[in-house]
Amino acid sequence: MRAFITGATGWIGSAVVDDLVSAGHQVIGLARSDRAEAALAAKGVAALRGDLDDLDSLRRGAAEADAVIHMANKHDWGDPAESDRSERAAVQALGDALAGSGRPFVVAAPLSGLVEGRSATEADVSPAVGPDSNRGGSENLALDHAERGVRTVIVRFAPSVHGVGDWGFVNFLTAAARKHGVSACIGDGSTRWSAVHRADAARLVRLGMEKAPAGTRLHATAEEAVTTKAIAEAIGRVLGVPTVSVAPENAEAHFGFVGGFFATTMTASSQVTRQLLSWQPTGPTLVEDIDAGAYTS
Repeated sequence: MRAFITGATGWIGSAVVDDLVSAGHQVIGLARSDRAEAALAAKGVAALRGDLDDLDSLRRGAAEADAVIHMANKHDWGDPAESDRSERAAVQALGDALAGSGRPFVVAAPLSGLVEGRSATEADVSPAVGPDSNRGGSENLALDHAERGVRTVIVRFAPSVHGVGDWGFVNFLTAAARKHGVSACIGDGSTRWSAVHRADAARLVRLGMEKAPAGTRLHATAEEAVTTKAIAEAIGRVLGVPTVSVAPENAEAHFGFVGGFFATTMTASSQVTRQLLSWQPTGPTLVEDIDAGAYTS
């Protein structure tokens, strides 16, 4: 397939590009800078210049592709409303360009906010609906396009998509441990995260593009529930600092914005995903990656 991908030079998106190329697909990546275009060119990948606010470029990329993979998000923690607005507009533009084509439209989504008190399943419907909801309600918006002749596939990602070079949540937790000289969990550390290795997540995106039926929700989770205490202890081991507990009311001061996420259980099963696509994660676990030094370079 000729796949157009947003976020093609991002943490997960760049791994998706590598996996697609290895599988024999032709890839066109959205590039917002000369640096991004050069990174794609080094992989033999064509670039389409533009960004998430350049809706004409998004429509053009979708119109000229056999499949669209939407991985990009502004992740502007200082202005989440702008991130939500941009995300919704991008999904709308891409979906409209694919309407009636039957072509795959793979959209990245988070696990956060789906359910409380249990692990989410692929059957759980996102409660985020409409432009004023989380991520602008983009998951449900994209799924609405399945009724317009688009093979929409949602891939919900674990809060930790880990590996060497990760600049996500665990990277921020490690930075806080360096800053304070202790590796902390919140309270008793019993809150839990799902996790998946970056390469496994990338392979799932490709399989979803290739095989998943319209309206499918997939869960990129290899480990269903890793306690935040286990994460903190692994960071402490590799940095050689003690592991301590911080009170919930002090989490933001200690961790910064990531404290709110670290205090929240975000877990999901991937049983249906594995059965549907014969997806079997093979990468190291999150704690194995931390212990191997993935976050200390």
